[in-house]
Amino acid sequence: MRSVTNEHYFVAEPATPAGRHEITFAALGREYRLAAAGGVFSAGRLDPGTSVLLRKAPLPGVDTTGALLDLGCGYGPIAVVLATASRATVYAVDVNRRALDLVAENARACGAGDRIVPALPDEVPDDVRFTQIWSNPPIRIGKPALHGMLDRWLPRLAPGGVAWLVVARNLGGDTLHRWLLDRGWAADRHASQKGYRVLRVTRPAADHARR
Repeated sequence: MRSVTNEHYFVAEPATPAGRHEITFAALGREYRLAAAGGVFSAGRLDPGTSVLLRKAPLPGVDTTGALLDLGCGYGPIAVVLATASRATVYAVDVNRRALDLVAENARACGAGDRIVPALPDEVPDDVRFTQIWSNPPIRIGKPALHGMLDRWLPRLAPGGVAWLVVARNLGGDTLHRWLLDRGWAADRHASQKGYRVLRVTRPAADHARR
């Protein structure tokens, strides 16, 4: 959390000076150079959890279409990788308006500006269903808010859809795994690396989770 200065990154309008940075990382055999800024999650580097998620979860293929969701997108590293890996439309959702402005900029710079949709939560059409949800969720918002967020978005998985979540073990990765099972989701630990859990979540057999 070193990159979050003086305020949490999940506020709508950060007061922290933007102080722009360039974040460089590799995925899909290519280098990405993305703009980041103060007041946005992990503005100084690619977050280690995001890095683990992009390495350990299977990225969509070039034939993947439909809608994908990057939940809690920050400046958009997951969204741009998903968009360049596939032909899908990627909804990049965050409550932080500065983050969404950066996502739009980074999408254009990566040649995916026509398939990445930066959006506040209430701006996503109610009828959109996602074949995949990807998230490095904001654990530090607290359990009630985190659980509410997942209860809102996981039911929007399409039949046969999958969600990929990365959570640090010492921030409650195993606890979240148990909560998902208690809510009726089919969830398993897909991978572990560097203290992070990558969780795979799918729709249960009855095609709904308990609310």
